[in-house]
Amino acid sequence: MFSTAAALASPEAPTSPEPASPVPDRAQVHELQSRIRQMQATKLESRRLETHPALASLLPGGSLKAGAAYSVRGSTTLVMALLAGPSAAGAWCGVLGMPDFGAEAAGRFGIDLDRLVLVPHPGEQWLTVTAAIVDVLSVVVVAPGSRARDGDVARLTARLRQREATLIVIGDWPQVEATLTVSRSGWDGLGDGTGYLASRRVTVESSARGGSGAPRRADLWLPDPGETFRAAPAAHGADSDERPIRLEAVV
Repeated sequence: MFSTAAALASPEAPTSPEPASPVPDRAQVHELQSRIRQMQATKLESRRLETHPALASLLPGGSLKAGAAYSVRGSTTLVMALLAGPSAAGAWCGVLGMPDFGAEAAGRFGIDLDRLVLVPHPGEQWLTVTAAIVDVLSVVVVAPGSRARDGDVARLTARLRQREATLIVIGDWPQVEATLTVSRSGWDGLGDGTGYLASRRVTVESSARGGSGAPRRADLWLPDPGETFRAAPAAHGADSDERPIRLEAVV
């Protein structure tokens, strides 16, 4: 009986030469590596949302990162400044759990109201609403109504990355790209106890994820007398921004 195994083992059996593996040229390998690096760089760049120029120095990379979360403490106007850049660039934005968020002021500060979704009272389901709305909006601001569980935070973080949405949380939040805090604030416009509040000067401090690197700091007009956001010259002493404001009753 003819044995296939014996035929293969026999030195008389014909053997088919193995096809030679093509050896890649060094220049081709180098070109391929360069193309991969360029593609990666393009993808990373496309996943960033330009924010207001006055805030660029406070953010890692100089812009908001898609798929990431940020924390803001102490100022609704600062939140509006963060939204102004992406909104002007055409991004849809949403604000949840902030019934006092002024749409009129947001419009004056450059936020496109035609692409702004407001959910003033999401109630106890604020986390569920947030998870649903990041599916369709590019930037979402939320004021949490209660403490979120670690598992819920992890699921929302994964959803942000999947949808490439940006989350801005009012108050503390785990796993944020950066935390922005208004450390000092003062209003200008009142004379000797009379007049109108015309502009607000603030000092904003930013700490990166996990406290890595030195904190960043910037003096800003939020807003200036022309109701725009811009950088302010450094204050020469604490008294310049912390002088008391006296109000005079007019009868």
